[in-house]
Amino acid sequence: MCGTERGIMVVPSVVPSVFMAMNLRLSPDAAQAVRREAERTGRSQQEVIREAINRHLGLSARQSSENELGELVSTGTVRPPRVPYRKVATRLSLPPELTSSDLLDRGDRI
Repeated sequence: MCGTERGIMVVPSVVPSVFMAMNLRLSPDAAQAVRREAERTGRSQQEVIREAINRHLGLSARQSSENELGELVSTGTVRPPRVPYRKVATRLSLPPELTSSDLLDRGDRI
């Protein structure tokens, strides 16, 4: 069922989401611990938090189709990451007269 809110058309998603999205506020100590674990294991912070919640709630036996990196490494399916998770380098900025659309709409692209 579609609806309108404040003049904006609201259309429900037909694709069910696998995960529930939420905001999470962590203490500085917890945030740093999550960052360190992500760097140590080469996983995203989101994966570290998801695994910790599943373990705390006793859901870790219920594995999703995406196996955790640790399990894949321990079974020899994949090798551990060569470079651990690292912070993104400084972002580049386009000059004011250039947009990302300009870069994508080049004539030399197939």
